[in-house]
Amino acid sequence: MATAINPSAVWSPFGTFSMAVVQGDGHIVHLKGQVSLDVHGHIVGRGNIRAQIRQTLENIRDVLRSIGGSMSDILSLVHYTTDIEAFMAAGDIRAEFFAVPYPVTTTVQIQRLYHIDLMVEITAVAEIPRSRFRVPDASQIAVDDSRGAAK
Repeated sequence: MATAINPSAVWSPFGTFSMAVVQGDGHIVHLKGQVSLDVHGHIVGRGNIRAQIRQTLENIRDVLRSIGGSMSDILSLVHYTTDIEAFMAAGDIRAEFFAVPYPVTTTVQIQRLYHIDLMVEITAVAEIPRSRFRVPDASQIAVDDSRGAAK
């Protein structure tokens, strides 16, 4: 059974998606692609890819924290950016969030994201050890028991 997680520390989903889905009993966590929205759903860093990368990584960190995880639990990342040169030049920001061993990454330049002012979207897969994994409070979980899948 999959459990969908929507922590209050980040912006609320506005469509048919969840912020993270926990696979199994808490080991593997698939995070929704994060963008540079603040907790109220407003874009942070219009026209500033560095600010957008920072906010996006902070959102990923906050989703993981809500279930006992950390950035060091991330196994892989996929970066989507509208400006790959500017994104690659911001490695110092990513270095603030990650340490050796680094997660595997894929970086792809795209024409645009769902909002014209967004320049970066990052999705992640993490493995949180059972000893740290915690189930968020019921207000942050959405499970469809009739099918055993996340709503």
